[in-house]
Amino acid sequence: MSGTGTSEELGAQSARARALALLRIRSRATAAAVLPAAVAVVLLVAGAQGRAVGTGWDTARWAVTACAVVVLLLAAVVAVAIVRARPAVSPTVPLPEDAAPDLYRLVRELADRLGVPAPSAIALTPDCDSWLEDRTHPSAQPAAGPGADPRTRSAVRTRRRVQAAPVLVIGSPFLWWMRVAELRAVLAPVVAGTGPSAHPDIAAARRFVRGLDGAVADAAAPVSGPLSRLRRVPRAFVGRVALFLLRSCRTHAAEMERGVAAAASVRAQGVDYGLRIVAQEQVGLAYAGWDRLLTRVALPAWQMGRWPSRLDAGVVSALTELSRRDRLADGFASRLGERPACDLLEEPGAADEAASLLAARLFHGGPAETGPGWSPVDWQQYPEEVVDRKWRAEAARLHRVLDSMGTAPASTGGGSSGDPDCAVFPIDATVPTLARVVEHLAGRCGSGEELAAGISAAVAREEAAAQQPRAGGASGPVGVRSAAHSGADVLDFWGPVPLPLFPLQPPRTGTELLADHVAAMVCCAAVDTAGAAPGLDWLDGPALLVGGERRADLGSPVLSLVEDGDAGPLHSWLASVGVRTDKPVRLV
Repeated sequence: MSGTGTSEELGAQSARARALALLRIRSRATAAAVLPAAVAVVLLVAGAQGRAVGTGWDTARWAVTACAVVVLLLAAVVAVAIVRARPAVSPTVPLPEDAAPDLYRLVRELADRLGVPAPSAIALTPDCDSWLEDRTHPSAQPAAGPGADPRTRSAVRTRRRVQAAPVLVIGSPFLWWMRVAELRAVLAPVVAGTGPSAHPDIAAARRFVRGLDGAVADAAAPVSGPLSRLRRVPRAFVGRVALFLLRSCRTHAAEMERGVAAAASVRAQGVDYGLRIVAQEQVGLAYAGWDRLLTRVALPAWQMGRWPSRLDAGVVSALTELSRRDRLADGFASRLGERPACDLLEEPGAADEAASLLAARLFHGGPAETGPGWSPVDWQQYPEEVVDRKWRAEAARLHRVLDSMGTAPASTGGGSSGDPDCAVFPIDATVPTLARVVEHLAGRCGSGEELAAGISAAVAREEAAAQQPRAGGASGPVGVRSAAHSGADVLDFWGPVPLPLFPLQPPRTGTELLADHVAAMVCCAAVDTAGAAPGLDWLDGPALLVGGERRADLGSPVLSLVEDGDAGPLHSWLASVGVRTDKPVRLV
C-alpha cells in the first residue's frame, strides 16, 4: 500500500473510531434511561413466579416501577426533543442546477475523479470559505405549499426520507477572483469529504451531535406566551441533559472531524496538487481583499441605507488594486486573463446580487427586502449616493450637536484658510461653516470632549432608531433568481437569531467619532468651495479627490485638531487645497 493510501486509511480509521465512541455515549445514555425499567421488570417477574415476596419486596417493586415510568417518560421527552431539534444551518444563497450547470458538472467530474459521492446541491456564502453541510434533517427540507398537487407533496415526503449527500457551500468571492482551474483545486479536498460523510457510523454520530446542539439552542431560546413559565421548566431540563451529553461528546466530535478532514485532504492530493498550492495563496489574498471591501467600502453604504449590489465584482477591483500596491501580491493580477470561475454561472449578476444582499444581512443586519430606506447601489453611483451623502449627514450631525451646546458661530471668516490677508466679516449664525468647527476645537469656543460626547449620544440614538424597523423585516434569505425579495420556495434559515450575526465594526470611541465628523465637514467644504469631488478607493472606501487625485493626507491634521486643539496643520492643508472655511457648506 502506498504512503498516501496508508495516510488516508489512518485518517478514516481515526474518524470511524471517534464516531463509534460518540455512538457509545448515546448507547450509554439510553442504557441509563432503560436501567430502572429493567430492574422493575426483574422484580415484577420474580414476584409473578412466587419469588421475592413480602411487604418489603412489594414496596420495592412498586417504587422501582414508578421510578422506571418517570425515568422513561423523561427520557422520551429528551429523546424527542433531540430528534426534533432543528440543527443549525448556515445562511446561504441556493444555487439550483439550472442556474449553474457548468459548475455542477465541474463538481460532479471532480467527485468522480476522487471516487466519492457528488454533493446533493450547491449553495453560495458571502465569505471566503467552502465546506460541506448536511441538510437531510426534515426541518431543512422545503415544504410543499398549500396549493401543491398530491404528487408534489408525495415527492417532498419521499425526499425527507432519503439520505442525501451533503450540500457544497462555496464562498462567492472565490467564484469572481479565482480562475476555473484554481477553484477546482481548492474544492478538491472539500468535495473529497463526501466520502467519509457517507459512512453510516460517521453520519449517525454527526446526527447525534447536531441533535444535541440543536436541543441546547432550543432550550436557550426565549419562551413567550401565557404558559411560558410551565414550558420553561421542561425546556430547561432538556437543555441541561443535552448540554451534559454534548460536553461528553466534545473531544470525540473534534477528533472525528479532524480525521475526516485528514482523510479528505490525503485523497485530494492527487488532484491538481501543484496548482492547489498556488490556489491557496489566492485564498489568503481573497480573504484580505474581501475583508477590506466589507469594512471600508460596504459598511459605509449599509449605514446609509444602501447595499452595494455587486460586492463580488468589487472584490476583483479591490484585489487588483491590492496587487498593484503590495509587492508581495505583484503578478497575481496577471491571472485575470484566464477564464474566471463566475463564468460557470448562467447569471453571474443575479448570483452576485443575491450574495451581496445576504452579506448585508449577515454583517450589518439589513432587511431581506429592498425598501424606501434600503435600496441597491451600483459602483458608478457609489461616490454620489454614498460618499457625498455620508459626509453631509455627518457634517449635519456635527452642527446639530454644536447648536444643542449653544456654540456660537465663527466670528470671522475669509478666503482660503490660513491666508493672513483674507477679508474679515461677520458670519450668519444660521449658516454652517467649517470655521465654526475649527474655532470651537481650537479652544476659542469650548472643549472637544463635550462635543465628542454629544456626537456619540446622537449616533447611538440614530442607530437605535434604525434597529426598530429592521427588526420587523422579512427574515428569509434570497435565491439567485430573486435577489430583491425572498422567494416563496426558499427556506428560512434565520430563525429567532438576531442580526447581524457577524458585526464588522467594533464600538468606536467619542474621539474617533469626532475625528470622522470633522473630516467629513472638511470634505464637504472642499467639495463646495475648492472643486474637489467624492470618490471611491477600493481598499480604503470613501475618498476625497482633488484634481482627480486622491488626497489621503487629511487624517493627521484632523487628529491634531481633535486631540491636541492644534489647528495649524489643518489650516496648512486647507490652504494647499484652496478651501474657504468661511463659506457655507451644503448639509443636505
